[in-house]
Amino acid sequence: MSDRTIPADGIGMHLYTMREALAGDYAGTLKRLAEIGYRTVGVSGRFGHSAADIRSFADDAGLRIVLEHVGYNRLTDDFEGALADVQTLGGKWIVVPSLPTELHTPEGFREAAAAFAVAGRAAREAGLQLLFHNHGHDFAEVDGQVLFDILLDEVEPELLGFELDLYWVVNGGKDPVNYFRDHPGRFPALHVKDMAADGSFADVGAGRLDFPAMFALAEEGGVEQWLVEHDAPVDPWVSAASSYRSLAEMRY
Repeated sequence: MSDRTIPADGIGMHLYTMREALAGDYAGTLKRLAEIGYRTVGVSGRFGHSAADIRSFADDAGLRIVLEHVGYNRLTDDFEGALADVQTLGGKWIVVPSLPTELHTPEGFREAAAAFAVAGRAAREAGLQLLFHNHGHDFAEVDGQVLFDILLDEVEPELLGFELDLYWVVNGGKDPVNYFRDHPGRFPALHVKDMAADGSFADVGAGRLDFPAMFALAEEGGVEQWLVEHDAPVDPWVSAASSYRSLAEMRY
């Protein structure tokens, strides 16, 4: 561990955490996140607002939108429109949050890899980058093959990066440090989500994950954004404040 800290403009909130607040007051929620100290956000759900509306809300709050989650089906269903929306938001990454259940096989992941290669080229031509967000089951091993690794191995780095969800990597039995070391530059964004002793979700800094050890290799992994996420916070505002404080004060 050193005296390194996360850059202030690298600490963000993935807005899935704040979905209940956003549904009631999107603009006000973004302003309150900025008051806590967050500089960036990842969009997940629009709650009836257009991309232009959300960009306006973020601009008014002084927040920068870095990415949006877009369903796998959008790769073939108006992907050009999805890319245009991310451009409107001001983001740099378009993120597929998961694969359909029927693709959770080696053959399915290879099918997804081929689709990601095509979509990744389109994203690059639009000045964006395609990312994939993992869950724990993506690290299942079938016939000696880790499913997630198929995407790493079969799609060129310039066509597909990853928004690595640290909780779900550990949940899947893997160590994020090894991915940072073995696949440098592939992980521009993180979901920083802690794990309680019983395996449930926890606020950042309140669980058992060794984030400083992970972040020591973050630069090698290509990390630019540390996005807080809690899937089921008791009070999202308490979670947002404590998680921000933990990241802002962390040394690694």
